[in-house]
Amino acid sequence: MRTNLSKSLCVVQLLLAGSLILRAQQVASTFQVGQSFTASTYGIDSSATPPDTDGAAGPNDFVEFVNGRYAVFRKSDGTTRQSVTDVEFWNRAGITIPSGWEVTDPRIIFDIPTQHWFALQVDFDPSGVSNTNVFLLAVSSGPDPAAPWSAVAIPSDPSGADFADFPTMGLDSQAVYISGDMFDVNGSPAGPSLFSIPKAGLLASPPSASGRAWFGVMSYTTRGHILQPAVSVDGSSGGSVLGLGGLGVNDFTGQLETNTTLIAWNVLNAGSAANASLSNPDSLSVPDYTAPIDPTQPDSSHNLDDGDARMGAAAYRVGGVLYAVHATEVNNLAAIQWFRVRAADNVLLEAGIITDPTLDLFYPAIAANTNGAVVIACNGSGINTYVSCYAALGQTVNGITTFGSLILLKAGAASYHAPGSTRTSRWGDYSAVSVDPVNPTQFWTIQAYPSSRSAWSTQVIELLTAPAPSVPALSIARTDGNLLLSWPAASAAFQLQSTTNLNPGNAWSTLTEPVSTNGNVLSVVLPLSASQQFFRLQQPPGLVLSKNDLQTWIWSQ
Repeated sequence: MRTNLSKSLCVVQLLLAGSLILRAQQVASTFQVGQSFTASTYGIDSSATPPDTDGAAGPNDFVEFVNGRYAVFRKSDGTTRQSVTDVEFWNRAGITIPSGWEVTDPRIIFDIPTQHWFALQVDFDPSGVSNTNVFLLAVSSGPDPAAPWSAVAIPSDPSGADFADFPTMGLDSQAVYISGDMFDVNGSPAGPSLFSIPKAGLLASPPSASGRAWFGVMSYTTRGHILQPAVSVDGSSGGSVLGLGGLGVNDFTGQLETNTTLIAWNVLNAGSAANASLSNPDSLSVPDYTAPIDPTQPDSSHNLDDGDARMGAAAYRVGGVLYAVHATEVNNLAAIQWFRVRAADNVLLEAGIITDPTLDLFYPAIAANTNGAVVIACNGSGINTYVSCYAALGQTVNGITTFGSLILLKAGAASYHAPGSTRTSRWGDYSAVSVDPVNPTQFWTIQAYPSSRSAWSTQVIELLTAPAPSVPALSIARTDGNLLLSWPAASAAFQLQSTTNLNPGNAWSTLTEPVSTNGNVLSVVLPLSASQQFFRLQQPPGLVLSKNDLQTWIWSQ
């Protein structure tokens, strides 16, 4: 017999009572938008460009942390509970920012096991007189992000030689990890750095980072570019760190480069500063990538700067698997590359690309839950599309992750021209997705979009995931010279249909024989035919199944 079942799906064949049963396995989920509200806007809540959009969901609130603004919103209705400048946030947490200095590059995480929030920024001297700076690390007093915080200041380079840019943060059951991209006094890239800070000290009152371990300014070649310590939401302790073998562009010449590696390694014994050390790095071969092309907008005379190929958003560890995402270029369009890495031995499980035929996709973020659902959110723009917010939902089944189509979450309002820019405007530098700590079937993302020609705004969006409607199993048996066809009573709206062959374009006929009910099972009895017959349950009008779902076919001879 012939079937049109996709080779990428798992097909089970069973010989029962002279009948061959074929079942196609469901491989995707669906999602819908829940809460969606605008958080901050340039010129009103912040005077910074770009916003460096970050945020996370907690038990009752969503917290936005962007350049210039710290804000707390109630998840149930988007009501603002607290909104202060980022400088005021640090002042309230016990840190005095030097006069004339600024803070930048915010990161925020809600730690589910301890029910505490952690926030990070770096300070800097905009005059350029000082080449040193500090990591500002704050810890909430509990699960309420509007309650008082306490903070510590950690010199980014204890030797005072280098300056930390683009800070990143991760955590697990033992420690909080912070990293910076270090630059020397001449402004040249020096290498990545990493601190491991025992969580027990940070959770003390007052918090202490005195037990921290600093691993120095390391080699890009050995440890990777733009380190992302993983956010372990599963209570594990692996100290996982990911970095890219290159940024798709030469640091010194600005020329595009093709890179092929992802670097993974671990912080060992991170809970004890005296014993903390680094594992040897593992170099993972991944599909070629390069820095993404600058995205276009409807105002084609003014492009956007979407940065390089770095992993700008947080990496997550869920169920022993690391999830990470970054930008690349495919067919002269900015695109997204994602990774799944087995945390126990740093083996690459999967790598994939998300593209759109007309849109540049940039500044992606990723998160996953324990049910196998994976969400990637990003910006997208094109010659006919203002910068807008999008998301794609994937599902991992039997080790294979399949993503559905991009869904528009928030449409941009104009072609963006950053204040003071001429032909190219900087956009970014990252975005965020997090899993709801109360209901892991819900995800939250915060993305930026142009609310006017010269203003960015941030949008907080709740994504509600659920299993896609699956094709009900149809079974067949012979009884007294007849065929007995059965399926679940919960699928009564499906129509039983038959055909004599599976050639393309062949018509299916709806069967009109009486349907009987026995408990939770529906059944139809048909005379046994001398010729081959194929049967299926056809979905009712209006029921949308995953594009990867196929009907359950059964055959009888």
